[in-house]
Amino acid sequence: MKNMLTTISNALCRMTGRNVGAQTVSEGARVVVSRSFADFTSQASFDIKECELHRLEEGPPLKAELTREQGLQYYRVMQTVRRMELKADQLYKQKIIRGFCHLYDGQEACAVGIESGINPSDHLITAYRAHGYTYTRGIAVKEILAELTGRRGGVAKGKGGSMHMYAPNFYGGNGIVGAQVPLGAGIALACQYKGNNQVCVSLYGDGAANQGQLYEAFNMAALWKLPCIFVCENNKYGMGTSVERASASTDYYKRGDYIPGIRVDGMDVLCVRESTKFAADHCRAGKGPIIMELQTYRYHGHSMSDPGVSYRTRDEIQEVRSKSDPITMLKERMLTNNMASVEEFKEIDIAIRKEVEEAALYATSDPEPPLEELCNHIFSNDAPLEVRGTNPWVTLKSVS
Repeated sequence: MKNMLTTISNALCRMTGRNVGAQTVSEGARVVVSRSFADFTSQASFDIKECELHRLEEGPPLKAELTREQGLQYYRVMQTVRRMELKADQLYKQKIIRGFCHLYDGQEACAVGIESGINPSDHLITAYRAHGYTYTRGIAVKEILAELTGRRGGVAKGKGGSMHMYAPNFYGGNGIVGAQVPLGAGIALACQYKGNNQVCVSLYGDGAANQGQLYEAFNMAALWKLPCIFVCENNKYGMGTSVERASASTDYYKRGDYIPGIRVDGMDVLCVRESTKFAADHCRAGKGPIIMELQTYRYHGHSMSDPGVSYRTRDEIQEVRSKSDPITMLKERMLTNNMASVEEFKEIDIAIRKEVEEAALYATSDPEPPLEELCNHIFSNDAPLEVRGTNPWVTLKSVS
């Protein structure tokens, strides 16, 4: 989390460079300061929803402490992910982004809450709805958008696309439903083997919760007491099928049976943060794996090819937006408790829009990778490998 907080703190400093509310004026003019940082509440305590428990005597706390600095950081990251995804939607409709594209707007509290509850040295692997986690793991917006547009400056050099982005201690972005869960258990096994006191967060959706490989991974993780947090992001629909129609039991936090579990309000960044800390402490204490079910919601369809309103109503989506939006919830908490001003949030929003627009310009102007790089990075070593193409007389070199 430190890398994300540092990045955001630096951005906020560049954005303000002065007391909050100070008007930007030309040199030599009088500076009018409406409010200073001292006017704001520096820290507040908030009630959070009690988690439902499975095979646990006690769960995460019912109160969460939030500093002003943390609140602004969480707001900026969630808002950046939201704006980035909306820009991806726009670029897709303009046919600049092609192929698979699964957007994360609505679920921002999950990514930011999890990231704030673990360490940068901990590990994370997820499914194909990966843009938000790519950002929280430290990759710049312009590298994410450039990857979506298949450009050389993308995080995977334009060859991974929406579902295959990576960062330090972040293993993607995986396109096969549920396949990342046993990989996450393997990463946790590596942590245990090395004795480094690290954990792995292995995420999957409610649509993958009925896959057989999950339960094979659960069994091994429980047998070997692996430090793995299995996280089900339950956004209520697996593609176009509601959880009630797809699962005989929708208590996903109980699906591990012999593995402890908690059901969490995934629309509240503070609730997700405290629950993740609780789960990480459980794993680090040598108690084995734990399951977290985050109850969340996606505003877009399953992917850009899904309008998202054939199996649910627009009123349903709007009701979630108006009552449970994670960004609005955090903003209102901070305003109500005098932890920030409306003007300050507006300044952050303006800076984010500018950053995303510049990133989109980069993603549409950066060159595509040349053909001779098509087969590079197949292996981790530097030995060149000849790869025969569709024409048997044409070969390309693979250089790592």
